[in-house]
Amino acid sequence: MKKIKYTMLVLLVCSITISCFEDKDDNPVSTSEINDFVWKAMNTYYLYKDGVPDLANDRFSTSEYNSFINSFSSPEDLFESLIYQRTSIDRFSWITSDYIALEEFLSGTTLNNGMEFGLVRYPQSNSDIFGYVRYVLPNTNAETQGIQRGQIFYAVNGTPINDTNYISLLSQNTYTINLATYDDNNTPNPGDDTIIPGTESITLSKTAYTENPIFRTEIFEVNGENVGYLMYNGFTANFDTLLNDVFGEFIANNVQELILDLRYNPGGSVNTAILLSSMIAGNNGEVHSTEQWNSDIQPILDPESLIHRFTNNDDGTPLNILNLSKVYILTSRSSASASELVINSLNPYMNVVQIGTQTTGKYQASFTLYDSPDFRRQGANSNHTYALQPLILKTLNSVGFTDYNEGLAPDIVLGENYANLGILGDPTELLLATALQHIEDNGRISSQTFEPLEILSDSKDLLPFEIGMYIDN
Repeated sequence: MKKIKYTMLVLLVCSITISCFEDKDDNPVSTSEINDFVWKAMNTYYLYKDGVPDLANDRFSTSEYNSFINSFSSPEDLFESLIYQRTSIDRFSWITSDYIALEEFLSGTTLNNGMEFGLVRYPQSNSDIFGYVRYVLPNTNAETQGIQRGQIFYAVNGTPINDTNYISLLSQNTYTINLATYDDNNTPNPGDDTIIPGTESITLSKTAYTENPIFRTEIFEVNGENVGYLMYNGFTANFDTLLNDVFGEFIANNVQELILDLRYNPGGSVNTAILLSSMIAGNNGEVHSTEQWNSDIQPILDPESLIHRFTNNDDGTPLNILNLSKVYILTSRSSASASELVINSLNPYMNVVQIGTQTTGKYQASFTLYDSPDFRRQGANSNHTYALQPLILKTLNSVGFTDYNEGLAPDIVLGENYANLGILGDPTELLLATALQHIEDNGRISSQTFEPLEILSDSKDLLPFEIGMYIDN
């Protein structure tokens, strides 16, 4: 990725805004000082500042500005007041009072018991929820306790889960899940499915854990050709070298088709998304995606700096490139941001066969802003650990497609069967089997469907920070 010269950028933006007021409060830890940082950072970088009257460059005189930031009792309250259309457009900006924890999170380290789960509304219920185990991380408490993909739980600590208590129940560092059985009544219609509470329970505890996003790789033979399968669960830059190694194995085994499983991937590094796209398609030097910033920053930037291009190397290390003309991508409502960026950016260049359900709909990227003169980590105010992770740009593919608020629609609609989830990476697992069948049938659209129930949330949604899509520099 291109490294934007943020110091120069901030100075240029400050020259046309009032965001460079001198701080008047000498209290190093006052709410007023932190609020001042919040407003200035949002005024400078927030993607949707033009839609927020209180972020306008000419909104306040100096005295009005001081009164405004002092009217909020916490930085969180001020930050939330500056968000544009929280429920529809900007669902993803956030603030933290602990950027040390945030930095660990962005590197892939979280408190985790190893049980990755989805939360689904009961059939014919507006409030009741059940959980299902998506996968179990290796060397975790969940693995030790024998948790298996496909297990269903209806309650936590004996309390049935609903749409008002699931966050408090499942955010605890230690909790007990109460298991159940999913009964589909031997019909494909989920409307008559039931959850039958059982008597077994399992207690799980969280510890610090760094997840390897490369969860499963396989190679299958179909019609005399080798088909690679990669289940990839997060765009974490620390694992880029291992990701390149996976594609090296695919090349060594003469893989001619690829099934990329992003169904549980909430996103991450934009740069990693570019690298993955390049390993799949090649297209070195072609436009992968472009950036659109707010109206103050966009005209200041060098136009070339707004363009991301497919590449053949990662900081000088050659990429292992398949040079495919078609790719199969498995998705769900939990596929978001950088996952969607890969799909959207590959679409103009190759045949992307998307199988599963609609994605999240996040085409914006964020960046960590610190309380320093240029909002970068170096020189951050040592008297507090507040930082912002606001949306600062949106991505467009090479033909300008963006703003997919409702997500990216699949070519083959197929939800998971909670009564029989199957084994990830096994050729009989429903979504993978459908992709393999499509390859075997030379592209004939499968008639197999499994109508999905509404997924309300998942384990990654309950992490202390939004993973989303972020730029690295």
